[in-house]
Amino acid sequence: MRLDKYLKVSRLIKRRTIANEACDAGRVTVNGKAAKASYDVKVGDVIEIGFGERIVRAEVTRIVDSTKKENAAEMYRYI
Repeated sequence: MRLDKYLKVSRLIKRRTIANEACDAGRVTVNGKAAKASYDVKVGDVIEIGFGERIVRAEVTRIVDSTKKENAAEMYRYI
């Protein structure tokens, strides 16, 4: 699954266009490297997202094409 779609489906970022812009701006890294929106996310990847002064780190635990809001948090684990 593409990184921008994963961020949207998992609800780490609310909209796919915002996820795409964050990737283009270099605010998203995967396993310590800057990642493009087209990066193919795999289980076990560590995603870091810069939200201004705050950095969110999450490990990918599951990949699904769509999920309900209540189950979205099962797709990742905060580090």
